[in-house]
Order: sequence, then C-alpha cells, then structure tokens
Amino acid sequence: MTQIIVLPHAELCPEGAVIEAAPGQSLCDALLENDIEIEHACEKSCACTTCHVVVREGYAALEPATDDEDDLLDKAWGLTPTSRLSCQTIVTEVPLVIEIPKYTVNQAKEGGGGHRK
Repeated sequence: MTQIIVLPHAELCPEGAVIEAAPGQSLCDALLENDIEIEHACEKSCACTTCHVVVREGYAALEPATDDEDDLLDKAWGLTPTSRLSCQTIVTEVPLVIEIPKYTVNQAKEGGGGHRK
C-alpha cells in the first residue's frame, strides 16, 4: 500500500488526512474510499475538471498525463505545473502529498464562491 497525505481542505477534510491506496488504483477512488468526498461530476470519465488535485510531492513518479487530461486541466481553477485529475492519476509505489484546490470550475460557474451545495 502507498501512503497519501491529503493536505487540509476546509470542507472535504479540515484536519487533512493520511490514507493508504493500492498501487494501480486511481487517486480519486482512493480518496472516495477513505471518505474524502472529492467532486467527480463526470463520474471519473476524464470529461471535466472537478476532481482536480495538485500533487505537492511524488509528482515525478506518476505516469504523464494524457493529451485529453492536459486539455481539460487547462480549464481547471488554480492550475499548477503539478496539477492532475485525480480520476486519471494512478497511484504508484511512491508516497504522495496532494492538495485539493479550494474551488472547482463547476462551483465557479454556479457562482458558489467555493461553498458546496
């Protein structure tokens, strides 16, 4: 199992979390299985950016993003050089530290100001 440190997120995990994931599992599935309810509006089909995460440590050990993922990430709020879609990010043996951005594009379009409905 691979350790994943999730940095604090005001709504999804205010205290942060340390979880374990099986190599080969998507990061999104690992988060959901550990009660971190990351949004995934397209049901993990690489068709939106709501599961966007920033990989703070361990990014280099991940498989590169596909062209489709890169195209979608261009639309993500708070894009960084180590941004990934968690539904497309496959856990390896290397521990990760991730941050879930404060906003998603869906929330911004709805005028939610970062508040979950």
